[in-house]
Amino acid sequence: QVALAESGGGLVQPGGSLRLSCAPSGFFLSRKRISWYRQAPGKERELVAMITSMGRNTNYADSVRGRFTISIDNAKNTINLQMNTLKPEDTAVYYCKVEDIVPGIVVADGKLEIWGQGTLVTVSS
Repeated sequence: QVALAESGGGLVQPGGSLRLSCAPSGFFLSRKRISWYRQAPGKERELVAMITSMGRNTNYADSVRGRFTISIDNAKNTINLQMNTLKPEDTAVYYCKVEDIVPGIVVADGKLEIWGQGTLVTVSS
């Protein structure tokens, strides 16, 4: 079965840290672009961070640059998002997305994009 499973969300105080993980099943991460998105209540989904599995190029939203780090753990075949110095405005449901490095190429199961179900991050005192 083709899927992405996020984990690691929860409640954390401002200034704290969380580490999110995204584990694929049914396909491999080679030659892929992996992104973390988030959606806060009443807001549109926004890109948080992106990494390519080949060159390990990364990109971050201005709001998280310097606080969040996206990485790939080849041994565990997972994508991680280390989030430090969390702020209340980081509260959102975080989603992992995988697509091929070449636009228009199917990742798996006839899909151009694979999304996870999301994991809730709440930053509050």
